[in-house]
Amino acid sequence: MRVAYFTNNYPGFSHTFIRREIRAIEALGVSVFRCALRPAMSLVNREDQEEERQTRYIVRAGAGEMVRGWVAMLLTRPLGIGQAIRQALNIGWHSDRGILRHLVVYLPEAAILAYWCRRNGIQHLHAHFGTNPAAIAMLASRISGIPYSFTVHGPEEFDKWPFLGLAVKIRHSMFVVAVSSYGRSQLYRCVEHAHWNKVQVVHCGLEPAVFAAAKTPATAARRLVCIGRLSEQKGHLLLVEAAHRLANQGVDFELVLIGDGHIRPDIEALVQRHNLQARVRITGWLDDRQVREEILAARALVLPSFAEGLPVVIMEAMALRRPVISTFVAGIPELVHTGEHGWLVPAGDVEALVDAMRDCLDTPVETLARMGEAAQKRALLRHSVDVEAAKLVKLFEAGIIERRECHEAAPLTADDIDGPGLDLNPGST
Repeated sequence: MRVAYFTNNYPGFSHTFIRREIRAIEALGVSVFRCALRPAMSLVNREDQEEERQTRYIVRAGAGEMVRGWVAMLLTRPLGIGQAIRQALNIGWHSDRGILRHLVVYLPEAAILAYWCRRNGIQHLHAHFGTNPAAIAMLASRISGIPYSFTVHGPEEFDKWPFLGLAVKIRHSMFVVAVSSYGRSQLYRCVEHAHWNKVQVVHCGLEPAVFAAAKTPATAARRLVCIGRLSEQKGHLLLVEAAHRLANQGVDFELVLIGDGHIRPDIEALVQRHNLQARVRITGWLDDRQVREEILAARALVLPSFAEGLPVVIMEAMALRRPVISTFVAGIPELVHTGEHGWLVPAGDVEALVDAMRDCLDTPVETLARMGEAAQKRALLRHSVDVEAAKLVKLFEAGIIERRECHEAAPLTADDIDGPGLDLNPGST
């Protein structure tokens, strides 16, 4: 079976779950063609650098490649092109991006993606995120005749689903993946009951063997770590306010913020205003090894999010035997139970966050160790990448069979368009 994976930026610091998923699927014998709109910036992980070499990028396609793609699709799939244009008009009419962007940007990108998929004998196209990657995958599916699916993570898709055309994307997909039960419920809101059977829950995965091997004991250090993009939804500014109140109460602690983003200047200004420079450290992006070291050097992960899907970093911290302080938001309560695996507080409640952080800092190491063991068991039980990848492969197979019963989209050969000798290496640019 040959499957194409498509997303916006890949690989990247916050997309390790996609890399794990792809590699687990390949371990099950599936051939995966990696493609994305553009590469991410400043790759720090060696594994991400390897993934980049295997990925083909639409923004790097030259003018000649674009012309070949359009000609190929016009000659072999004229009806598909016409249907894609109508679909782009339909979804663009209600989109916050507008009709022009769907016709002038997304449709040409979809034609290139369709061309690559047909040329490489792809049987199923899967996109990550229900935003523009799902729109382009849907148009590419319409052009090529290859079935598609997509994974929705949230919260962006849930915040503005009417403007993203999620209902249209779900109706035309073979299936759509939610990463939590909460995510599934939000997708139910988007589409008619007749299409609910398409919505499947497949969790983001962890490698049990890798995380189970991490046996660093709970630490007595009074350190908390927060990992994630520095954005409004993660609650960093509230976290700094909580740190300020803890400091005023005379509580000894260190807070490490790992990540970067557009509100970093605001966070730094607030840290300086509260004179927390000696207590709060912002590292920027780190590679996988450094992130794990920071998690293991802390007694707990703290992530006071206002909006989420189900954060992978929570799974990773739990898998490394570290309790979690987070909020009753989205899919987080499905994984973290207060008193067993950490502390959950109402989102936006700074006093509750202060209390949870203080409780964690004052909790005996022996209790933290018991919570960490329970956290690891739960995370690895619910989020084994091998188990979740097997679910996806079954969905791919079922989708391919269902589409084949309707019609078969035969892959093009090099001689069909421009004669032999075209470089089909997915890593070529």
